[in-house]
Amino acid sequence: MRVGVVYAGIQQVQVRCELDEGSTVADAIERSGILALCPDINLKTQKVGVYGKFVKLDSTLQDGDRVEIYRKITRVLDDEDDDDDD
Repeated sequence: MRVGVVYAGIQQVQVRCELDEGSTVADAIERSGILALCPDINLKTQKVGVYGKFVKLDSTLQDGDRVEIYRKITRVLDDEDDDDDD
């Protein structure tokens, strides 16, 4: 089966790979080579999903799925971004 693996970190990367039926999200990430292309990925702290839905690394994939590796989103507030309505 064929799946895609995507990550939008420092750079946006999309890789397609061939997997055996019954392969998992972790299998796809490993087979895609995306971890070598994007060394900032840390699967111990980052969430993954399939088509926008969070899944676990051991979730089974279907042909045509898109595995997404999500980066941590942080927002730094400055003095003008506080939540006060003053």
